[in-house]
Order: sequence, then C-alpha cells, then structure tokens
Amino acid sequence: MKKLSGILLIDDDDTTNFLNKRLLDRMEVSDHIRTFVNGKQAFDYLYNVSNKNYEVESSEYFQPELIFLDINMPVMDGFEMLDLYERLNPEFRKKIVMVVLTTSTHPQDTANSKKYNAEYIIKPLTAEKVNRLLEVHFSDKSE
Repeated sequence: MKKLSGILLIDDDDTTNFLNKRLLDRMEVSDHIRTFVNGKQAFDYLYNVSNKNYEVESSEYFQPELIFLDINMPVMDGFEMLDLYERLNPEFRKKIVMVVLTTSTHPQDTANSKKYNAEYIIKPLTAEKVNRLLEVHFSDKSE
C-alpha cells in the first residue's frame, strides 16, 4: 500500500500523541506526521494548508489524508474544531479521512461524529485499528 501524504494527531495528552506517532512510524504509514495539543492549533494549521498560506518549500506543511482527533481537549475541543473544519473548502476536505479517537463511549459523542462523517474509534490506537482504516478508506491506493 502506498504511504499516505500525511497524518495529523490531535490530542491534549503528549504521551498519547507520542505513542500514536511511534505506532504509525513503525507501521510506515506516512513520512509526514504532525501532532497538535488542541483543536485550535490543528484548525489553524488546516486553514493555512487549505488556503496555501505557507512557503511551498516548507516541509512543515503538507496535505493530510488522515486525521486522528480527540474530543475532550482544552482551548478548543474536537467537536468545536470539526464545526470550523466543515467551513473549509470541500475540495480540500474530501481528500481527508477524519477519525474521532477518544476514550468516550457516550452515545451522543458517537452520534456527533456521524454528523461530521467521521470514523469513531475508542482508544487506544492499535495496529489492527489502523489497518482496518487503511483497508476501508485507502485500499485503492496501490503502489
């Protein structure tokens, strides 16, 4: 399977971001993985990428194909970020698979995720869960 152009990990827990990045690095899913600790940081990044507000030579910016988003975070939570994300260019958004990655099993959180057409995965992130996502959403990307 071809590597993804980029992955964003959005979680206020540094340990969770570290472990998830390490898992994805070991699986060799993408060469470009960025972490953010709240929805505002992530949205600002996505806004800049979607509007091409960055130096083309910058390796700091890339079009993500997969985003893992926690719900409960300070500054801007996952659902607040998704509200803003929905306002970004649809052509930009259609290239991205959004995954709510959380410890919450609350039915309202599951329902809200569906409203945003986001996958819903209960932590922890595992190789099996990543492989299932890749099969469902990226299996047509053969090398």
